[in-house]
Amino acid sequence: MPKKKRPDKNARPPRTDQVYQRPKPKIDFTLDALDYRNVNLLRQFVTDNGRILPRKYTNLPAHYQRQMTTSIKRARQMLLMK
Repeated sequence: MPKKKRPDKNARPPRTDQVYQRPKPKIDFTLDALDYRNVNLLRQFVTDNGRILPRKYTNLPAHYQRQMTTSIKRARQMLLMK
C-alpha cells in the first residue's frame, strides 16, 4: 500500500481568481494613419535621439507596433525624418 503524503505547510492553495489581463490601449488613430508620410504622428513614437520607443512605453498592440516601426524606417530612408 502506498504511503500517504502529508500536505506541505508552505504550499500555496490553487488560484481561484482569474488571471489579470492587461487593459487594451485606446488607440485614437487607424492603421491607415500609420503611414511613412504622416511624420507628425510618427514623431510621437521616436525619442529626441531618434530611437523608436518600445511597446512597453507606447502601449500599442504588436500589429500596430510592427507597422509603426516599418513606417518610421521608411520615412528615414526617404529623409522625411531623422
